[in-house]
Amino acid sequence: MNRVVHPIERESFRRLRARLDTSHFPPLTRAVVERVVHSAADLEYASDLVMDEGGLAKAHAALHAGAPVVVDVEMVAAGITRRPTVCRLRDAVAGDGLTRSAHAVRLAYGEVGPGALWVIGCAPTALEELLTLDVSPALVIGLPVGFVGAAESKAALRESGLPAVSNVSEKGGSAVAAAALNALLYHPISPEENL
Repeated sequence: MNRVVHPIERESFRRLRARLDTSHFPPLTRAVVERVVHSAADLEYASDLVMDEGGLAKAHAALHAGAPVVVDVEMVAAGITRRPTVCRLRDAVAGDGLTRSAHAVRLAYGEVGPGALWVIGCAPTALEELLTLDVSPALVIGLPVGFVGAAESKAALRESGLPAVSNVSEKGGSAVAAAALNALLYHPISPEENL
């Protein structure tokens, strides 16, 4: 089913492209960059984001084949359209050096197993915990925000060798993490479906 694009969204992307040349990016990278920039109205994301087109292509295929999507918080889940998500934060408890967000990651992994797409937009501790588990993800969108642990957890994600979307700075958040996943959801499976 084709997504109906609202005229305001279409005009917003036209203006974004008038201010930022994204034509040099490969297709999926371009989709993620544009959707993240659009979600935050922050052109700096174009040079702050880090991802690999080959990893995105595999994640895109897994997503469209029905791989589960796991999120760290309900705010990320609320931003993801056209797809159910798994969020176990309500069931999680803090303790033994583990934050609720980290425990939620453990609970979610017990539910979905390997091959999921993980979308972390809030808690650096959720991303840190994910990196301690053998999750074998289709993709990790690691865009937690904050001055404590956010940049460091994203650097650890990049160093892990896992297929990932991250950024170098402390900025991030639920909206941009959801936007990165939505970019893959909205990107056509075949070129003729493109806008």
